Amino acid sequence: MIRKTVRKFVDENLRPLEREVDEADEVDPVVDKQLRKLSVELGLYGHNLPESVGGGGLNALAQVVIGEELGRTTVALAATLGYLPGSLKFVSPAQREWFLEPILRAEKLLAYAITEPDAGSDFSRVATRASKVGERWVLNGTKQFISGAKTADFVILLAVTDPQAPLRSRYTLFVVECAHPGFCYLRTLKKMGWHGSSLGVFALQDYEVPDTHVLGEVGGGFDGIMATINATRIQYSGRYIGMASELLELAVAYAKQRVTFGKPISEHQAIQFMLADSEVELQAARLLTYHAASLADAGDSRVRVAASRSKLYGSEMVGRVADRVLQIFGGAGYVSDLPIERMYRDARAFRIGEGTSEIHRIQIARDLLA
Repeated sequence: MIRKTVRKFVDENLRPLEREVDEADEVDPVVDKQLRKLSVELGLYGHNLPESVGGGGLNALAQVVIGEELGRTTVALAATLGYLPGSLKFVSPAQREWFLEPILRAEKLLAYAITEPDAGSDFSRVATRASKVGERWVLNGTKQFISGAKTADFVILLAVTDPQAPLRSRYTLFVVECAHPGFCYLRTLKKMGWHGSSLGVFALQDYEVPDTHVLGEVGGGFDGIMATINATRIQYSGRYIGMASELLELAVAYAKQRVTFGKPISEHQAIQFMLADSEVELQAARLLTYHAASLADAGDSRVRVAASRSKLYGSEMVGRVADRVLQIFGGAGYVSDLPIERMYRDARAFRIGEGTSEIHRIQIARDLLA
């Protein structure tokens, strides 16, 4: 039922907009708001959050199924369904009315900011600082590669609150309001793919917030991130499967239709091998992802390395499938008349976001060596 509902939402509301969004490199704000409201009405917005904070309470496997269907459209349009940062589960009762509830109603937009010019997967290089001055926190620093920062009303932001503390207690999460004069949006980064999903750079200059804007506990920022990062990696693994499935369906249909040297190219062994390799890799990625989701739902501590396996293999798999499918389509795949070249561009970023392939290989190797 969940799959059918999301597929219908994607097919009827998102896919007709794909070319327009890709060419304009933005989702019309009015359309974006309408799509998010529709997702709220369908009960899908915030589906990954616990019911205790007003979310849908769906388990990891259900989130993967939704991810598979969202993988069939663009990253920008997929965002309108409302997969929200898992750190929202740490909101306090006092933060619900002014912060969480407007987000769950899709009246306010939220971004999530960890990455900085000199800090990506290496948290130890985070330079944004939050200093307690009297009864308020003063934040200074720069964040970049932040999805949705351009249009966000709020940002969940990681900052160092105790530089001398061990890594696990060095950071705190803050809720930042973008309308604040201390919030300076600097620029939107032009990028290869993910058109319509803005990547922004912003700075905080003596940005003051009270204790009410601390998300979770002071010093609990690292644990707050790590508690949700595996769930995000597993859900995104579903998206890789969805995109690869879409690509393979297009390739199979085209291979049966396209004729060269007197017969459909599906009868050429070279094409058959590319299709077969893509199918095997797709099914392997699906099994890795479903296994990771099952461990997450069972509360198994092995989920961390399982999430790394699914993210690593899935993100690289979809790139290989996109490359083969573009080759099968030839010139028709390289031009923008078809969605192949757009998916080829979009797939490349998956090996970077949510932890680079290299970071996941390190984590998997450490687990083996331990």
